[in-house]
Amino acid sequence: MVPMLLGISALSFFVIHLAPGDFLTDLQLNPQISRETVEQMRRHYGLHLPLWRQYLLWLSRVVLHGDLGMSFQFHAPVSHIILSRAWNTILLSVSSMVLAWGIALPLGIYAARRHQSWVDKTLTGLSFVGISIPNFFLALCLLYLIVLYQVPLPIGGAISVDYAELSFWGKVADRAKHLIIPVFVLVTASIAGLSRYMRGSMLDQLRQDYVTVARAKGLTENRVVYRHAARNAINPLITIFGFDLGSILGGAALTEIVTGYPGLGSVMLQAVRAMDYHLVMGSLLIGGVLLILGNLTADIMLAWADPRVRYD
Repeated sequence: MVPMLLGISALSFFVIHLAPGDFLTDLQLNPQISRETVEQMRRHYGLHLPLWRQYLLWLSRVVLHGDLGMSFQFHAPVSHIILSRAWNTILLSVSSMVLAWGIALPLGIYAARRHQSWVDKTLTGLSFVGISIPNFFLALCLLYLIVLYQVPLPIGGAISVDYAELSFWGKVADRAKHLIIPVFVLVTASIAGLSRYMRGSMLDQLRQDYVTVARAKGLTENRVVYRHAARNAINPLITIFGFDLGSILGGAALTEIVTGYPGLGSVMLQAVRAMDYHLVMGSLLIGGVLLILGNLTADIMLAWADPRVRYD
């Protein structure tokens, strides 16, 4: 993990600085702010140093003190900004993941068992449509229809104005109502892709010799499908699950921005546009850690699900 995180952080840091200017460039164009003030701020944030020294200073703070730095734009610790928005993003991503996987896997198995039937062809067509529609376009279409037909659903935010006055279950219902649009957008594309993966993997397993032998022994079809074929067919999906875990904080950024959901996506967009290097680097570093941990989790789950890949 250490070499990978060093590589991710170093590459990201220098790529970010390829854009001309920095956070203080706009202030230089303001006639009300003196050049001495701008230079003083530049020295305060360390922006006058060479890039390699800026990176080493940032890295030393992260390694020795666990400090991700101060946000230039918000004048607050990067860790505080990320934590303040992370809950909304995690709630959205986890809700979408649970729904998508809970629906897509049974659909894929069902389509594989009825290969070339009208059900399989219908699900295949719907999957292609779901994969082909970009998330941001689907979100815009949903928002347009909701406004056009005056559907009683919130079109932005994570909570209502009177959220603090609601009961516990009222707060749960309010958050769920605000999640409907972004969750639907994310789940649509995820179900389409996952169900296709599951269908293809199941078809490969149902053609294997061990399935024919199991049927010849007189096992019920449900036992053959769910106990034997599905257990082996799930292996490729476990790797995808690891990538989904790694994208919990950043996988819904575009959907959050389009639907007006206050997660990390909008904060990251503001940070990139304002060249807030510390905030961008903090988010990328946390995303890299989650991606590596997601792959590690997938490897562990794969070894648990399939004894053939366990290490001695």
